Amino acid sequence: MLRQTAPSAASAIALQAAQAPAQVAAATRPGLVTEALGQAGSKDALARLNAAIHELKAVAVQPMLQRAVTALQADDFVNGRKWAIKALERDERSGPGWYLLAIAMERGGDFATSIKAYESALRLLPDQAEVANDLGRLAFRMGMASTAEKLFRHFLARYPDHPEGANNLACALRDQSLLDEAIEVLKPSILLHPEVAMLWNTMGTVMGEKGDFESAHLFFAEAMRLDPMLAKAQYNYGNSLLALGDPVGALEACEAAMEKVTAEDERQMMRLARSTILIALGRVGEGFDEYEARLNRHYADVTHFLIKAPLWTPGADIAGKRLLVVAEQGLGDEVLFANLMPDVMARVGPGGHTTLAVERRLVSLFQRSFPEATVTAHATGSLQGRPARHIPLLNGPDAPAVDLFAPMGSMLREFRRSPEAFPQDRPRFLAADPERVAYWREQLPAAGPGRKVGLLWKSALKRSTRQRYFSPFEAWAPVLRQEGITFVNLQYGDCAEELAWVARELGVQVWQPPGIDLKQDLDDVAALACALDLTLGFSNATFNLAAACGAPAWLISTPAAWTLLGTDRYPWYPQARVFVPKGFGAWDELMADIGQALGDWAASEH
Repeated sequence: MLRQTAPSAASAIALQAAQAPAQVAAATRPGLVTEALGQAGSKDALARLNAAIHELKAVAVQPMLQRAVTALQADDFVNGRKWAIKALERDERSGPGWYLLAIAMERGGDFATSIKAYESALRLLPDQAEVANDLGRLAFRMGMASTAEKLFRHFLARYPDHPEGANNLACALRDQSLLDEAIEVLKPSILLHPEVAMLWNTMGTVMGEKGDFESAHLFFAEAMRLDPMLAKAQYNYGNSLLALGDPVGALEACEAAMEKVTAEDERQMMRLARSTILIALGRVGEGFDEYEARLNRHYADVTHFLIKAPLWTPGADIAGKRLLVVAEQGLGDEVLFANLMPDVMARVGPGGHTTLAVERRLVSLFQRSFPEATVTAHATGSLQGRPARHIPLLNGPDAPAVDLFAPMGSMLREFRRSPEAFPQDRPRFLAADPERVAYWREQLPAAGPGRKVGLLWKSALKRSTRQRYFSPFEAWAPVLRQEGITFVNLQYGDCAEELAWVARELGVQVWQPPGIDLKQDLDDVAALACALDLTLGFSNATFNLAAACGAPAWLISTPAAWTLLGTDRYPWYPQARVFVPKGFGAWDELMADIGQALGDWAASEH
């Protein structure tokens, strides 16, 4: 006998998604892309499911399930969802019902509800490897790579030579930085299925993650040859051109890919990538206009803004208004984008007021730098499986009134439309604590003789794709051997292995500043950087803090980096000197040049 449930009981899980706010912000910038192959409810999967439904003994629920299948076969996910819910209201333990609901919710863009429905389907249909594959694809899409890996292995155990399974597992391994394992999964599958373009594309992304863009370029080209309509391969081909120093070719490839793509989330991702290519070409105003793609609700890495206030748009009059500016993306970006805050606050003027929300570790530094503003911390939670940023101060009894709010990056559209719009006569826009600067100047003689140079050499995110933009630490040897310099560690995170290597192999002692947490004490980190003679390294949060406070800084960048704005300098920080390798990963020659420049600089100071 069928188990009856109240209509609202089965509907509750399916319809509980919270309303998404209209405005959102991105957490990351796009890079190389591939995907877990297959569509939610592919034609083959729906056909197999329909055949199984015909054999169901639950006659009362069977017509509803078949109507759901028919709707989904016609790409009508609204009616597919409706009939799946009706079936579940009749029998809440219907595995096919939960599977069809999951497919409908995924196609409708409600990933949070969909993943719950897939989980229910998998519990009720444990022998259906296709359910595991679909659930794995959705988990992968939501950034749950380790969960996706387990589900894809389940699918491959049932279909060991399936190219879709190999591709999907390789994607999950790659996103966990298990690159060699991903290659070992892809190699035999490419040999068995050399005609499958996506396998070549995925191998290209793995090689790109390893920093081998020349090889990646070849894999993407083969994927394009096999399937000229594969937009992802053409997009990735453009990314490889950008990494190899050809932004013009990268833009052409990106725009060609956008003409072929149909999924809106992919279009917004490519639009965001196009924005940074435009900026790298010096088309800064156009680029920052397109950078708004990060706010599009279809962008996969979107972050919701939970703020009840009208959104600022370019041209809006902010003079005399109560403006809320919300910092966004990574901590380094919060500092970088703050380049425009003096101009924004001048435009607001004495008749208005600016509230600035930043990462909590930056509050004291920003409050000192902008004393006429109210500086508070933002907080980030989760909404429908996506990050959601809110401002706790706005919910308290002392909440300031707000006429308009703006994500900080959006204001670049109006205030920084060209490299010339970046002030070159402003030595700093953040102010380090003068007492702490004096303190560190008293401490630094204990570090050793000569000029004091702070070192930054890596991203603290060990599994981040950002690592490919940082040189191996051993490449620093020509720099670290320079005489007349005492090096000071500014690198946050675990540095014991690198510092031990320097002492053992080069006989150089890098001074560890005492009594400071280089990751947490950011106000004091800024003061320490200002006490040094120079900060040298790759762009991370600490480099941005040092340069924004006006400290002497040398930046190691990469070919066609968008932050250079198509110039040979660093317009964000006028005092910064920039070093760029001649090719992607050509660190040895670059480090030799930096070593020579550093030695000349140290000698000139005596």
